[in-house]
Amino acid sequence: MGMAAVCGTGKIGADMATLLIGNGVPTVVIGHSQAGMDRCRNTVGRNLNTLEAEGKLTSSQREAVFGLLSVTKDFQAARGAGIVFEAAAEDLAVKQEVFQKLEAVCAADTIIASTTSALPPSVLCASLRHPERLLVAHPFQPAHMLPLFELVGSEKTSPAALERAKSFLENDLNRQVVCLHREIEGFIVNRIAQAMFRECLFLLEQGVASAADIDKAVHYAIGMRYASIGLLEYFDAVGFDLESSIAQTIYPTLCGTAEVQALVRQGLETGKTGLAAGEGLYRWDAERIHDFELRKRRPYLDIFSWNSPI
Repeated sequence: MGMAAVCGTGKIGADMATLLIGNGVPTVVIGHSQAGMDRCRNTVGRNLNTLEAEGKLTSSQREAVFGLLSVTKDFQAARGAGIVFEAAAEDLAVKQEVFQKLEAVCAADTIIASTTSALPPSVLCASLRHPERLLVAHPFQPAHMLPLFELVGSEKTSPAALERAKSFLENDLNRQVVCLHREIEGFIVNRIAQAMFRECLFLLEQGVASAADIDKAVHYAIGMRYASIGLLEYFDAVGFDLESSIAQTIYPTLCGTAEVQALVRQGLETGKTGLAAGEGLYRWDAERIHDFELRKRRPYLDIFSWNSPI
């Protein structure tokens, strides 16, 4: 692919830039304000500092990696990029404006990969002159550490573009890639996550257990079980006969709401909206936030792997 570009200086854009330069790919990040550009550089620097502190990078590797990054407001800098990751605001009009600017400078076969977690590629590509090169490559946060990408194109996306993107993610960036055969709201992971959120909130509202005990159940049973085997693999191992019997008992009792739940609406009304507000399902003081951040990144550090340039 040669060099790469990232459009967007927020957390996703900065983490994508960290992933790219960490694997030896010269990368330009394109922003729209000096404040955003400075924030992006600082975020990438903090990412690398954390990895150095954890013993995943040497000081010389950190310097070499950081030297592969450039940040600018000039879309001309994307000229010559083999792939551009769009990480602009989750707003269709904003993204389409970015695409138009990219098409003015990039070659017709430059892959444009949106990092969107919700917008379908068929909608994203509507205004492009070359819709065959647009696809979604959806990372998971933190994108420079968590190894999974969901890859999906529209009916107009060329198979060659999807294959090139898959090869780049797997071989150049050392990522795990899941390929969707067609687009669907939320792709794969977010659909499963929303189903789990819905049921867990339902259990809270029904007074079945506390948030902490529900989380403990998820962590020590679901999390540990599926850390080494697949969920559908386990379904097969249990067998259709037993699983169908369990389903007949449990399916009718599962949460089936299509609305935002009362517990969440109440939080929105009272301002208790989660970590950023200091309280949601949990109380979030500095000690809990610090502990949470350490625990969140620990599994990714244990499997951390880059194709470092040194």
